[in-house]
Amino acid sequence: LGYGCHIMAGFRRLPSSVVPRSYDLRLHPDLTHLTFSGHENVNVEVREEVREVKMNSADIAITSATFQCAKGELVGKTEYNVEEETVVITFSDVLPVGSGKLSLDFNGELNDKLKGFYRSKYTHPNGEQRYAAVTKFEPTDCRRAFPCWDEPSVKATFDITLVAPKDRVALSNMPVIEEKDHESDPSLKVVRFGRSPIMSTYLVAFIVGEYDYIEDRSPDGVLVRVYTPLGKQEQGRFAMEVALKTLPFYKEYFGIAYPLPKLDLIAISEFSSGAMENWGLITYRETALLFDTKNSSSGNKQWVALVVGHELAHMWFGNLVTMEWWTHLWLNEGFASFIEYLCVDHCFPEYNIWNQFVAHDLNCALELDALKNSHPIEVPVGHPSEIKEIFDAISYCKGASIIRMLNDWMGDEDFRKGLNRYLNKFLYGNATTDDLWECLESVSGKPVSTVMNTWTKQMGFPVLKITERKEGSKRFLDFSQMKFCADGTCPPSDGAPLWLVPIALSYGSNPTDVAVKLLMDKPTITVEVKLDEPVKINPGQIGVYRVHYSSGMLNHLLPGVKSKTLPPRDRLGLSSDLFALCRAGVASTVDYLRLVEAFVDEEDYIVWVDIVGNLRTLAVLLSHTDYEDEFKAFNRRLFHKLGKSVGWDARETDGHSDSLLRSLVVGHLGRCDHEETVAESHKKLEAHASGKQPLIADLRAAVYRTTLMSGDEKVYETMLTLFRSADLHEEKMRVARTLGSACAPALIERTLKFAMSDEIRSQDTPFVITSCLASKVGRDMTWKFVRDNWDTLHENFKGGHLLRRLVKATCEDFASEERAQEIEAFFSANPTPAAARSIEQAVENVRLNASWLSRDSVAIKSWLEENKTK
Repeated sequence: LGYGCHIMAGFRRLPSSVVPRSYDLRLHPDLTHLTFSGHENVNVEVREEVREVKMNSADIAITSATFQCAKGELVGKTEYNVEEETVVITFSDVLPVGSGKLSLDFNGELNDKLKGFYRSKYTHPNGEQRYAAVTKFEPTDCRRAFPCWDEPSVKATFDITLVAPKDRVALSNMPVIEEKDHESDPSLKVVRFGRSPIMSTYLVAFIVGEYDYIEDRSPDGVLVRVYTPLGKQEQGRFAMEVALKTLPFYKEYFGIAYPLPKLDLIAISEFSSGAMENWGLITYRETALLFDTKNSSSGNKQWVALVVGHELAHMWFGNLVTMEWWTHLWLNEGFASFIEYLCVDHCFPEYNIWNQFVAHDLNCALELDALKNSHPIEVPVGHPSEIKEIFDAISYCKGASIIRMLNDWMGDEDFRKGLNRYLNKFLYGNATTDDLWECLESVSGKPVSTVMNTWTKQMGFPVLKITERKEGSKRFLDFSQMKFCADGTCPPSDGAPLWLVPIALSYGSNPTDVAVKLLMDKPTITVEVKLDEPVKINPGQIGVYRVHYSSGMLNHLLPGVKSKTLPPRDRLGLSSDLFALCRAGVASTVDYLRLVEAFVDEEDYIVWVDIVGNLRTLAVLLSHTDYEDEFKAFNRRLFHKLGKSVGWDARETDGHSDSLLRSLVVGHLGRCDHEETVAESHKKLEAHASGKQPLIADLRAAVYRTTLMSGDEKVYETMLTLFRSADLHEEKMRVARTLGSACAPALIERTLKFAMSDEIRSQDTPFVITSCLASKVGRDMTWKFVRDNWDTLHENFKGGHLLRRLVKATCEDFASEERAQEIEAFFSANPTPAAARSIEQAVENVRLNASWLSRDSVAIKSWLEENKTK
């Protein structure tokens, strides 16, 4: 990769000559001067005679270093390597083999970069701006809080003590075992926490701030607390409900109880990720933990449930058993991303959450992994900039998708037995992907390793091309597999990758019953099927592959789409696969528009999630043409009946999915300039803003966006008033993330500047900036703004996933070779190592868009013209 990516060969892991066994750590964050001081005693094992100790340390000044051993006390000198983020402490004599104690004094800054030991700004109920001291260490930022062996396989125990103001809450991974007055300052307290289990440094956490909490106990007696901003503890009730249901469920599923005496879930005002699985002290963005019964949407409620389920899954997958190195990150994230759905399905079966897995996780994985600039699930990484790049949809969504496929192929009972064997074998230790396969294989007797290595060690996934033929009274399907590429190219046959593909199919007469299951272990296979039945390949969309049907087979399935006898996931699958083939140039986009017309009576939320996503992708592409309005008209006709059906008002009979569907449909009609929707949105905004008739939370984002798209400066000012008066952060962000939908360039410019203002939390700046990508004018202005403000943005977010998201979103929707070259030139001049792969992916998407437009634009325009009166 270009754009400043590091070369693997230059990276070395820490030497194993001296390793820690336990850390005794005392930290004193100063919330006034935004600094911290610390002292640590590390009990180490010296495995070979050396004069120096090499550790990770970044942005920390070590003021003294000594080593206690059989020779007495040795004094050390420090030498830092900024690029490596290491410190070498050299002693006056050789360290003897055996036990020793390394003692360090150090200090650092509570930084404003949302990583390491940092300051998190919040507003006190009295209106005063204050700071909390919080941590976010994964993957490689514990070294910014104290010098340590910051690698996942170098585990130790941690005894943590915090010095904090008496009127602040002090938290860490373990319960408090002692609290006393400070030795010399009566305004401070000294809080000592219990010894942690043996664990990796990235799971350590400590917090000093102002919080309220609610508490309860799990059936096993684990004390569960949800910490919230002051005065908002009731907004933690839903997360508490999820946690209390999930702990016993995971105990039963994994066969191992949660091992710590307490579990805290805490909402942090400024947090770069959705959440972080620190053992016993899980940190969250406010929007991923808090739920307000009046002002939170159904979508956000579901998000809270999924994130709580995900982080609790890590207490087993990641914390109890940890990947040996970041190459195996997917063992943490893929599993947690799969198991969160198991959890939510257990807690809230009415959500039909596995349907949404297909629409969100599986589709997200397939879209990214079709690019030539994707990467294998298991990818060699070394330097922190490389490690941070793989926290992406491949590790999370593709990882979860292949685990779901594996679970189905093995059977849930053997799968669970294998997981239990794996967790017990590597309890409190580290493991690799091969270790997991070995445990699953020993239980099931199936060639798990042979099959799954084709999915984790090579990039991409297959497309199965299906042709049918008849021989007398028999009917056969010929399957051929090849790598699916977003540009439609095929690798040469001699170098083509091969997957071992668990294949299933069902018949139209009984579409929920899997009729045939087999393992495709070669490039082509033939399967005999019933003579006159429609055949659906990959029922339930379990397999991680695309299907390319012959036109006759696809047409045979359409009656099942129209009658809805084909299950929702399968209807979605037909739409998703054909759209991907259109983007790749394997099919015509007009074929997809014809298919979509068969869904005019569709009522299922997840099917529409896929269709709306595809139509929005097309809308962005066609914004580069002169017939954007004709495409909007097609959308209005397609959604007219559904819009009438879902209406504006919630009904007593509504389920969870009905609320989500109404929001989706109203929002899409608004984007397509549907007159009734636009007029009604303005009415509802006026009534809501004046306090006459509050708008239900599920419709707010759709109404806000629609009114901004069609409104003037007065509407924009109304939205700013709503933003400033909102107390719930979810509502603030709902407003802020729609501001960029305004059409007037002056208002887009205001939004871009607003994103960088003190009114927007640092964690949210990229999302407010990217809200301006809603129009072609907005995309041009946003790209210019990002370049003009690059130094500030890079300084604020370098090395983190927020910068990657910002860069990719800003760049990837252009559609010309000129833009692709402009993006390449800019990032060649402004190296961005931690976003290198994201930049490559964005440039690839720009070129794919340009190719798609030149290939299909004329045909799309003609078809829209011919069908505009339908």
